[in-house]
Amino acid sequence: MIEGTKRPVDVTAGSLTIRLAETEQELLAAQTLRYDIFYRENSAKPTPEMESKGRDFDSFDSFCDHLLVFDNELGDGPEAVVGTYRVMRREGAKARGQFYSVDEFDIDKLLDFKGEILELGRSCINANYRRGSTMQLLWRGIAQYVFHYDIKYMFGCASLQGTDPEKLKVPLSYLYHNHLASSEICPKALPGRYSSMDLMAPDSIDPRAAVKELPPLIKGYLRLGGVIGNGAVVDEQFGTTDVCVIVETSRVTDKYLKHYKREVDSVTKQVA
Repeated sequence: MIEGTKRPVDVTAGSLTIRLAETEQELLAAQTLRYDIFYRENSAKPTPEMESKGRDFDSFDSFCDHLLVFDNELGDGPEAVVGTYRVMRREGAKARGQFYSVDEFDIDKLLDFKGEILELGRSCINANYRRGSTMQLLWRGIAQYVFHYDIKYMFGCASLQGTDPEKLKVPLSYLYHNHLASSEICPKALPGRYSSMDLMAPDSIDPRAAVKELPPLIKGYLRLGGVIGNGAVVDEQFGTTDVCVIVETSRVTDKYLKHYKREVDSVTKQVA
C-alpha cells in the first residue's frame, strides 16, 4: 500500500483487525491457514505441490484481494493472521480469464449485469477464533469493501460438508423451496455437474431442523438477504456439496452494512 493512501478495508474490534493483505508474506499466511483448515482439519485432498508446501493455492489467488483478520496481540503481520476471505471483482476475473464459480455454475445472468459484482470464496477462520464476534468483523470488512467499490451483487460457492446430496436433502430442499433466486439472476449448476436440490416436498421439511443443518457461512449469507442458485455441485476434492449464493447489496438488511453506510454519510456531511 502506498503511504498516505486510505485502506479500502480497515476495521478494528477489540484485539482483532480486518484489512486486505498487503504483502506476499501475508498472502502466504492466508494460504497456510486455508491449508490447515481445508486439508488438515477437514477432508479436502491437496495436490502433491500443496502438500509439500503446506499451503492452499491456485491460479486465482494473484488476481484476488484477500481480506485478513489479524489478532493484534500476536503482532500486525503474517504471524497474526487468524482468518481470511478471498474476493474477486470483474477486473480480476477479466485478467484471470474467468470467475472461479464458472467451473461449477452458469453465472451468465450475473455477468450480463452492468454494475460491479464481487465473488466471495475461500473463507476460513482459525478454530480458536470461531465465534460470532469474528464473523461480525468479517462482514464489517466486506461491508467496507462493498461500499468502497460500489458492489451491486456478491456471489460465490458455499459448501455443505459431504458429497452425497441425498444425505443433505433436508438443508438442500429447504434452500431450494425457501431461498431460490429469481429467474432474472439465478445461476444454475452446469449440466455435467448438476445435482437436484428439490429432494423433499415443501410440507415435509422442518424449517428449524433444516436451518440447524446449514453451515454458519450459509446462514450468514441468508441473514444478509442471500438467495440460492438452482442445483448443487459435488466437489470431490474438498469433500463438499456446493451451492451458489447471491446477495443483492441494495437489499441487504444486515446491521453492519447499514451501520457502515451511516458512518460514510455522517463523514460526508461533516466534510460538506
